[in-house]
Amino acid sequence: MPLIQLLNVDYSVGGPLLLDGIDFSIDAGERVCVLGRNGTGKTTLLRLLDGEIVPDDGELRRQASVRVTRLSQAVPQDTSGSVFDVVATGLGELGAQLAAFHHAAHDGDTEAMARAQARIEAGHGWDLDRRVEQTLTRLELDGEADFAALSGGMKRRVLLARALVSAPDVLLLDEPTNHLDIEAIQWLQDFLLGFAGAIVFVTHDRRFLRALATRIVEIDRGQLTDWPGDYDNFLRRREERAHAEAQANALFDKRLAQEEAWIRQGIKARRTRNEGRVRALKAMRAERAQRREKTGTAKLQLANAQASSRKVIEARNIGFRYGERVLVKDLTTTVMRGDRIGIIGPNGAGKTTLIRLLLGQITPDEGTLKVADGLEIAYFDQHRAELDETASAADNVAEGREFIELNGKRIHIMGYLQDFLFTPERARAPITRLSGGERNRLLLAKLFAQPSNLLVMDEPTNDLDVETLELLEERLADYQGTLLLVSHDRDFLDNVVTSTLALEGNGHIGEYVGGYADWLRQRPAPAAASPQAPPRKGDMAKPAIQTPVPKRKLSYKDQRELQQLPARIEQLECEIAERTAGMNDPGFYQRDSDTIVSANEALARLQAELDEAYARWEALEG
Repeated sequence: MPLIQLLNVDYSVGGPLLLDGIDFSIDAGERVCVLGRNGTGKTTLLRLLDGEIVPDDGELRRQASVRVTRLSQAVPQDTSGSVFDVVATGLGELGAQLAAFHHAAHDGDTEAMARAQARIEAGHGWDLDRRVEQTLTRLELDGEADFAALSGGMKRRVLLARALVSAPDVLLLDEPTNHLDIEAIQWLQDFLLGFAGAIVFVTHDRRFLRALATRIVEIDRGQLTDWPGDYDNFLRRREERAHAEAQANALFDKRLAQEEAWIRQGIKARRTRNEGRVRALKAMRAERAQRREKTGTAKLQLANAQASSRKVIEARNIGFRYGERVLVKDLTTTVMRGDRIGIIGPNGAGKTTLIRLLLGQITPDEGTLKVADGLEIAYFDQHRAELDETASAADNVAEGREFIELNGKRIHIMGYLQDFLFTPERARAPITRLSGGERNRLLLAKLFAQPSNLLVMDEPTNDLDVETLELLEERLADYQGTLLLVSHDRDFLDNVVTSTLALEGNGHIGEYVGGYADWLRQRPAPAAASPQAPPRKGDMAKPAIQTPVPKRKLSYKDQRELQQLPARIEQLECEIAERTAGMNDPGFYQRDSDTIVSANEALARLQAELDEAYARWEALEG
């Protein structure tokens, strides 16, 4: 029996229904990813499942004992206190009393301690302290730390702990990877793979999606479609559906045009016309009027400036300190025209400082830096500081003008913003009304209207839907200038950049050919940890001189296993292909939920076996 069900649910916020007669269910142990364009209702679906809002029509069913918690996109601004206090509030009123007890204990207020303890005991909450401490240990958090002083990534981890402390059956996550660095994303991914409950999550991080999702649902024009299998299967089948829909719409429109031509014929034709055909035409007109067209795809176009010098930036042995902390040490690199350079590293490691150094905006403490003349720089700021909160979307881009110049063409601002999916109404509205995804698209519109030969982008992927993200990748590949890109999106880095600068600790910056996956292969292995100084989890690998390790000789057992692995891998791949083909049959989802869940779990087990087999093969071959 499903943990939660939505049956024929409608929900509207004005205009066409955001959710139109949708059915959705979540079973124990599932990990369901919700996809859709910005503004289609993904967050609304999570809020309905959480019970924060109620449907306009339809029914929400939830098992009586089911516990549901939700981690929202934004960190609440009013959250304060110690990490222990914040996590304890996830236990409701008794948790708030536990936080009050600890706060009073810290202040030495014995009366307040006694009052809080009496309320906790009255509510039979004797083990709450232990549950909070276990959760803190599990997520590697310091309960005494001040929440306000934490980095954005650590705040997200604390909020995840607050969501988990009540041991939920269903965990709802809205863009959980936003503003996390790569190490934190990998930690979260591994943690959620071991979570025993069901998960419903919204994400734009395709690698995170691929690793986590056992099922994908898509919201499109008010409808919710369930897609079995993995993300690549989803992309393939969605493309097939879109093609079939376009053909059906074209055929319908052709028939409608023919009927409209017939009804406009002369008087003689009207005397003898078939009244049933007239009624059919009226029905066709009504059906066409009710059709909801698919939201267009953003048409991103970059304004190119005159080509820069061949050598854009040349750094020789530059270093930079912030107080006692060394952020950059002995960096030598050359940026050539057309280079696409990714910059990666933990939050707070100094990625933005490195960009400012390379652009000559701050002076290095040592070494020499040469920046080419004639650079026209366009800068995408992750904090969106370039946007004027008091102005409309149109004025933010055109600065009061009606037309902008783009690659020699004069374009009306409303037409230009429509390419970025802004209706005239949204374009004229104050940007305080825009969602996070719309603000990111607006910043892209402002950035791309500015002629440039050096493009600097600091976390451009946050809040963008996957389709816009993929289009952005294509446009950056076509960009004629030079690109400096800071991103924690692993697939985005792999698809865009040609080289990577990695901040690896102690001021050392490693330079690698290729994207994130190439860095993983090339980076130096971490030095062996001593008992006195164990490495902190989440630290990036430190550079070290590696001594070549001779390839070990395989035992007879290992040799035999190595010989058998290719056949085993082939067998697993065939089984996965057969199961996936069966689950792709529309009739499969007419079966009972237990059969569907069992099939999904079996497919997940086979995929895990295949991954393990490949890993074992690589280990034995190495």
